Amino acid sequence: MFTGPKQTKYKKARKGRLKKLEFKSNKLSFGNVGMKALESGLINARQIEAARKAIVRKIKRKGKIWIKIFPDISITSKPTGIRMGKGKGQFSHWAARVRGGTTLFEVTGLNFNVVFNALKAGGAKLPVRTKIFI
Repeated sequence: MFTGPKQTKYKKARKGRLKKLEFKSNKLSFGNVGMKALESGLINARQIEAARKAIVRKIKRKGKIWIKIFPDISITSKPTGIRMGKGKGQFSHWAARVRGGTTLFEVTGLNFNVVFNALKAGGAKLPVRTKIFI
């Protein structure tokens, strides 16, 4: 399981705002069938790993899978019961910023029905709506 980058320039990243759609990475580059996000959001490293495991379990480790997103944004959180102020919270987990239209996973080497079911199972583990495309 990849948790995050080995090193970053800054420990804590600023939140920023996600745009609605992505047009650069919305095509297949390696596989035959892909899964893309329909809405923007944050996907943390655990969710990416859960989706990957679900896909691998369904394709029975026969095809090849590519993960096209990487969790490189550090997410911070303050403990419950702490008052406002006193600075930014401590590091909590790594996440990937995903815009609508971004390709998340690509699969090749199997027939379409098996890949479709596998990507559907993987998409159920993610917090954004997904679409399977060829």
